[in-house]
Amino acid sequence: MIPRLHERTHTPHDPLAEALGRPVSPNEGLTKYTVVAHWPGLDYFTLDDEQKTWTSVQWAEHLEDPYLEHPFAASPGDDRRAILHLDIQLHPDDRELTGPEWAETAHRLARAAGIEIPGKEHGCRWIAVQAQPGRLDVIASLIHLDGAWHAPPADILWRLSDEARRIEQDLHLIPLRRPTTRPAVRPAPTASAQLASVLTQLADEQAGPLATVRGLVEHTAHRIARQPGAAGIDAAHRLELIARRLHAIQQDLDSTAAQLVQLRVAAIPPIARHTAHRSP
Repeated sequence: MIPRLHERTHTPHDPLAEALGRPVSPNEGLTKYTVVAHWPGLDYFTLDDEQKTWTSVQWAEHLEDPYLEHPFAASPGDDRRAILHLDIQLHPDDRELTGPEWAETAHRLARAAGIEIPGKEHGCRWIAVQAQPGRLDVIASLIHLDGAWHAPPADILWRLSDEARRIEQDLHLIPLRRPTTRPAVRPAPTASAQLASVLTQLADEQAGPLATVRGLVEHTAHRIARQPGAAGIDAAHRLELIARRLHAIQQDLDSTAAQLVQLRVAAIPPIARHTAHRSP
């Protein structure tokens, strides 16, 4: 079982589409066999006579509501990307899990990620989607119902990995083999390595400044595209092109950083191998 943490986004539409393996739709209803788990507080938002099966668009809007209702909610670093997306992939030879097993896995991963706190029903909105073989996606909003920002733990990926190992053991799944080799000792960073690090930070898809700007542009394009009229569609198209150019700049910076690292490696002289000679 391999956990993966995706880049945070402004809207849940793309993460939900990736989880489903197809675009979100206002006509496709997602049953309990697809949305296998969700945050406990959702029960207070659905009445007995209310529609039980929501479309994928309705699920996306449900996750997006806190973002729209609290326009000033942001992380301590003034980051407005509030949609957290993680997924786990089972081993290809693992057995097929049942619905309750997927639901249990989802709640355990949500608790490990810090987005579900036992006894707290008005925290983060989240859903778990099981739409592709051997894969489970958890999508959450980091904005609480009261507008407070929820900061995930700094070691979230380590927590998810540890919980995945426990789930493997409890459900008798094929464990992920950990590497047994010891990490190599790294030399002190050179000037080129430091410059490469700066470029890598600029191009970082998780917390880089360009990623933040691109996310804002994409979100604005998404909102403008909903407005009636050709002018809004044209503006949204131009913003999408701007977002693509920003993404291309990120890729160029990342490639340049990789080249600097290669230059550093090439500049390191090979270690002389000493051959021991026996005295005659």
